[in-house]
Amino acid sequence: MKILATALSHVSYAECLDLQRAVARARIDGRIAEDVLLLVEHPPVVTLGRTAKAAHLTAPAELLAARGVERFEVERGGDITFHGPGQLVGYPIIDLKRHKRDLHWYLRTVEAALIRILAEYGVLGERSAGYTGVWTGGRKIASIGVHARDWVTWHGFALNVTTDLSYFDLIVPCGIPDVVMTSIARETGNPDLALGDVAATAERIFGEVFGLTPERTTLSALVDVASTEAPVTQP
Repeated sequence: MKILATALSHVSYAECLDLQRAVARARIDGRIAEDVLLLVEHPPVVTLGRTAKAAHLTAPAELLAARGVERFEVERGGDITFHGPGQLVGYPIIDLKRHKRDLHWYLRTVEAALIRILAEYGVLGERSAGYTGVWTGGRKIASIGVHARDWVTWHGFALNVTTDLSYFDLIVPCGIPDVVMTSIARETGNPDLALGDVAATAERIFGEVFGLTPERTTLSALVDVASTEAPVTQP
């Protein structure tokens, strides 16, 4: 089995959200026959999941606008998070019916993939009891939030690579008081990491942990398939 993976793309959150939903629908109805991994970098944006509390967006609208940060309320699980330049965002659109029908297993598998990615850059990733995501030395370095329908996932993970961590001061990240956010660049002292290289590492490792063979595709190819009409189900 394959996983169709995109090379790193720079795309707005709104555009990618529409694409995720369209690809998930196409995965559910069979127009896309393989699992998909979208690897992207977004302009600055905060997203609020289903359990987000308004108080966890600590910056007023005027400050968000001044820093060029958009705001979206979305269907994923979890609280509030930030996406922006220097952060690798991955959206695995995976049919768990072909793997294991267990969202907890899926979340732990995504965490395992992120821990392996971090190890490639000399960072020791770890889990934190009671939370979803990945930490290092007690600092949070990757966030995860997912949604699923008919056992097909979308939304995904955000791994801080060279992210400007001051953006996290605008929110209570993931609703965790006093959490300290970090990045691969901060942990390694290397500010010159290439996000595209980290994306290629993620493509390989996600294939390995899910037992899938990566095959490169493009956003435009996925748009073309996802925009075709769904097959008519006979009564």
